[in-house]
Amino acid sequence: MKRAIVIGASSGIGQEVAKLLVEQGWTVGVAARRVERMQGIGAAAIEQIDVTADDATEGLERLIDRLGGMELFFYASGIGKQNRELSEDIELATVQTNGMGFTRMIGAAYRYFANQGGGQIAAITSIAGTKGLGPAPSYAATKAMQNVYLEALEQQANSRHLNIRITDIRPGFVDTALLSGDFHYPMMLQPEKVAKEIVRAINRKEHVRVIDWRYRILTMAWRCIPRFVWRRMKL
Repeated sequence: MKRAIVIGASSGIGQEVAKLLVEQGWTVGVAARRVERMQGIGAAAIEQIDVTADDATEGLERLIDRLGGMELFFYASGIGKQNRELSEDIELATVQTNGMGFTRMIGAAYRYFANQGGGQIAAITSIAGTKGLGPAPSYAATKAMQNVYLEALEQQANSRHLNIRITDIRPGFVDTALLSGDFHYPMMLQPEKVAKEIVRAINRKEHVRVIDWRYRILTMAWRCIPRFVWRRMKL
């Protein structure tokens, strides 16, 4: 059986990926804070989960039980906002969701697969983790943490001889509610196209996938910029 759980399936990329998995014959369980927005996906099971809540892993366990198991865990929850004034509430909420929530849920899936003999964890991070971005400090920092965390889990799984595959999905700017507002983002991607690339990367069990080719070039260029030059750049 191919059983997948998608966290963050109420909108955007998470919802599009869930729909594609259903179309490909997966038995899919979905979860998010807004249950009413997941009714039309075609999922076999739905659970309300807030990744920042202490009982979030209990909700995941219930969803796995209702599905009868899990071979793929896809994580799409996250928040982000420009914060040039460094408002405390924005910074802390971002760390709470992208840091603690991410660690809580990815860790729960990893432990499940370690006990069950294997599986695949795929998670949306971002190209924002490539460099420290002044307009969105906590977002860039938490995305870098996510990149490194997944890399660390991949190394640990290999060292422990666990059959756990990790796929780190790093999109550029995607036209979702996360980027709604007056600011115009360049090279905007459509969630449907991004979802197709994500499912392709999952099926191929890729380690890291930057979406799309323009952002692969951009992030390669970013890595080559010395720190003394980067800190003088206006973003």
